[in-house]
Amino acid sequence: MLTVTSVNVNGLRAAAKKGFVEWLAGTSADAVCLQEVRAEAAQLPEEVRAPDGWFTAHAPAAAKGRAGVSLYTRREPDRVQVGFGSSEFDGSGRYIEADLPGVTVASLYLPSGEVGTDRQDEKVRFMDEFLPYLQELKVRAAADGREVVVCGDWNIAHQQADLKNWKTNQKNSGFLPEERAWLTRVFDEAEYVDVVRSLHPDQEGPYSWWSYRGRAFDNDSGWRIDYQVATPGLARRAVKAFVERAATHGERWSDHAPVTAVYEL
Repeated sequence: MLTVTSVNVNGLRAAAKKGFVEWLAGTSADAVCLQEVRAEAAQLPEEVRAPDGWFTAHAPAAAKGRAGVSLYTRREPDRVQVGFGSSEFDGSGRYIEADLPGVTVASLYLPSGEVGTDRQDEKVRFMDEFLPYLQELKVRAAADGREVVVCGDWNIAHQQADLKNWKTNQKNSGFLPEERAWLTRVFDEAEYVDVVRSLHPDQEGPYSWWSYRGRAFDNDSGWRIDYQVATPGLARRAVKAFVERAATHGERWSDHAPVTAVYEL
């Protein structure tokens, strides 16, 4: 069995003080993908930078206090790669991948965007570069006899079932028609599979992000923007996938919840 968890930690140093350390000590995951770490490795406390029983790889952003992705694995990876060959984005702390036996596990933090700003333009440029890389990665992995799972905060809700208030968000970044169409291309053209949706085809959500504003969490007024996107061979071996939603608002250590999938290898 291979258990993989992905979570946007919304600042790893802050999350470590709120419960991430205890969560990591109790998880049964074999690989943990983190996004929005917002720190260089040297700035992290030892129990987070290199916890006992884990091999860690950190890819901070060149811009201080922004983005940043990390990978934690129970066994030492055969290979670690930061970035995907992009001159613009490889130093932005948005992508890291590692080869484990039979599978490449990646942590992705796709730009969030904001309509009418440079941030949305950045998001579009990232998507334009990343889709061909996903296709290339799939081909390369297949040639090596391995599967792929790209975990992370994709910052796009694909379907109406993926966010509570879809009607009022159709003109907002994260649910724009062109963003959703791009994610459809990931699934249809690049032939990757949304693992959670494949196992829960008729469910609203399960949501993985709730705004800290108002009572979004208490009302379960959330978005499903954190995905495990896998090659078909691996997706077929997924036996369960779920969101580790905190029991109460006060027990959250991020505005996102961990998304976990278990694969039978």
